[in-house]
Parts: sequence; C-alpha cells; structure tokens
Amino acid sequence: MFGALFSTPRPEPGHLLPALGGALLIVLALPIFVVFHLSIAGWALAAVLWCAVHGIDLVLTQARTRTGNLAASGVQAFGLFFKAIGLLVVLLVAAVANPHLAVAAALTYALAYTFELGLSIVTYLGATR
Repeated sequence: MFGALFSTPRPEPGHLLPALGGALLIVLALPIFVVFHLSIAGWALAAVLWCAVHGIDLVLTQARTRTGNLAASGVQAFGLFFKAIGLLVVLLVAAVANPHLAVAAALTYALAYTFELGLSIVTYLGATR
C-alpha cells in the first residue's frame, strides 16, 4: 500500500493554494514580531523575499508556456538555480550586515516555505489518480 501511494501518477496540482498558505503564514508572523519586539526589518526582508521568489515563479511560468519542451526545462532549471542562489546571497549579505535581522528573515521564510511545501504535498497526494 505504501509503495502504491508514491508510484501512482497524478496531475500536477495548482500552486495557488500553497502559495497563499505561505503568504498567510508570513502575514500572521507580523503580530508575533510586534508582540515580542523582534526585528520588524527581518520580517519585512522575509516578506520581500517571499514576494520576489513567487514573482520570479510567475514570470518563469509564463515563459515556460511560450516555449517548447526542451527550452521549458532549461528555463525551469535556470529559474530554480537563480532563485536559490539569489535568496542565499541576499540572506548572506544581511547576515554580514546584521545577524539578528538575517536570522529573523531566514526563520520566517523557512517556516513559510515549509508550510507551502506541506500544503503542496497534501494537495498532490489528495488529487485523484
């Protein structure tokens, strides 16, 4: 039974619900930052990074639909690489400038990303076979 769960092909689920879930988590993190007097700039950096990564996703999705299969996979690979490296560079620069800001941003972004990933997995496994 466990092997059939992952070996059954399913269509790719939508990305909107998981992205909205991650955005909701970032929005809900703001009162926590305010109440516990954490770095609001760290929250803002996480929110900007979240919006930037999803903006790049949106642009790459539009570019993939206009190209052939081989070009689409190249665009997807470049986009994945660019997003990961860009995110790490921004967080590294923030860590050098202000470690507390970088930790707050990285933790907030990581929580939102993890929540989005969990929603994506649930959506995928809940899809019809």
